[in-house]
Amino acid sequence: MPTHTPEALRAILTSIRTIALVGASNKSHRPSHEVMAYMQSRGYRVIPVNPKLAGQQLLGETVYADLNALPEPVDMVELFLAPERTGPVINAAIKLNIPVVWMQVGVINEEGARKAEAAGLTVVMDRCPKQEIPRLGVPPITGGSL
Repeated sequence: MPTHTPEALRAILTSIRTIALVGASNKSHRPSHEVMAYMQSRGYRVIPVNPKLAGQQLLGETVYADLNALPEPVDMVELFLAPERTGPVINAAIKLNIPVVWMQVGVINEEGARKAEAAGLTVVMDRCPKQEIPRLGVPPITGGSL
């Protein structure tokens, strides 16, 4: 069952440092772009993932084609994708043992969530960290990795 309690969400948001944001957009009015900028402003490192933008720069970070192309491990993958497109990304997250899979508001994949949880990953579904951080009073991240 996906994580949704305030305590669990707070624990995730205070322990992660590096996020792969799948479905990143270079259009500033898009929610994925806004959330990426917000998370960066809170001290997180956000690595954008979008095959159409791979190799370009977005908010100071290089865009990668997929999770397998990432140059370093990440603590969380955040999905800004249509639910029917999340399966392969969840499978890659399992293979790469990314600890947290976070699906944005409206992104629901029950089967993928069950599969990820069975593999030991934590899953958050139908939530937005940009909304949860102020709601939960999560302070900005300071310093580097844990």
